[in-house]
Amino acid sequence: MKEKKQFKGYIQVYTGSGKGKTTAAFGLALRAAGHGYKVYIGR
Repeated sequence: MKEKKQFKGYIQVYTGSGKGKTTAAFGLALRAAGHGYKVYIGR
């Protein structure tokens, strides 16, 4: 019987005043999606 690999999720939260949070979040999400990971962007 073949065992399935279990992958744990990864949560990253961007907070604070100033600029760059949205750009950083979408950049990381696009990189992850490009490598085949599931991506969820919530509000």
